[in-house]
Amino acid sequence: MSETFSKVEVITGVARRRRFTTEQKLLVVNETLQPGMSISYVARRHGLSPSLVFRWRRLMSEGGKEAVRADEEVVAGSEVRRLEERVRDLERMLGRKTLEVEILKEALDLARVKKPTLLSRSHAPEDIP
Repeated sequence: MSETFSKVEVITGVARRRRFTTEQKLLVVNETLQPGMSISYVARRHGLSPSLVFRWRRLMSEGGKEAVRADEEVVAGSEVRRLEERVRDLERMLGRKTLEVEILKEALDLARVKKPTLLSRSHAPEDIP
């Protein structure tokens, strides 16, 4: 009698998708790279869709190619989005500060123009009886 196994996974809660850690994904992808292993077989063993495992392999290979091409580390998309948002916030802040500086310069110029006029109208201390 052949040994067959079946796996039943019960998903509780309101989440519609399962979440996999990076370690789990790497384990599955590395298993598909073993000689004689097919992606469909590995996917069935782990209760996954073969298309998901193909996607993980493609992402891993593309990420590796990009890292080699750029001679840099691969950065997660979420990290890139977070940093881009930070840059936008800093640009907005810089714009506000630039506007404040312009307003202050104009106020200083106006004060300089008014100051000589005020000095010429005022009396020197020795002129006061």
